[in-house]
Amino acid sequence: MASLTEVKVPDIGDFKDVPVIEIHVKPGDTVKAEDSLMTLESDKATMDVPAPAAGIVKEVKVKLGDKVSEGSVIVLLEAAAAVEGAPAQAAAAPAPAATQTATALPATPAASAAADYRPT
Repeated sequence: MASLTEVKVPDIGDFKDVPVIEIHVKPGDTVKAEDSLMTLESDKATMDVPAPAAGIVKEVKVKLGDKVSEGSVIVLLEAAAAVEGAPAQAAAAPAPAATQTATALPATPAASAAADYRPT
């Protein structure tokens, strides 16, 4: 049976009553761990509040313009089943390969330039 998790505002420093400037989810949305749920803005910075785990948004407890502090409940999240977590892990696997490809590409133009070099 899936359980409901209260997602709370994490430690945001010494700030209290920080306004919610964006809400990225609505009830029924499926999220992966670390997906952004909402954005908060203090006088010094903006901060995305990530999902602590994969699951389905059951209820959004705040609305645009509400002011929250550390520990305020912002979302009720129904935990995803273990089977649903597997595709998210598989989807994350190609990322290192993409990084390796991107790293290899800049070396190619340098190699071509060296091959075209002809001393005079």
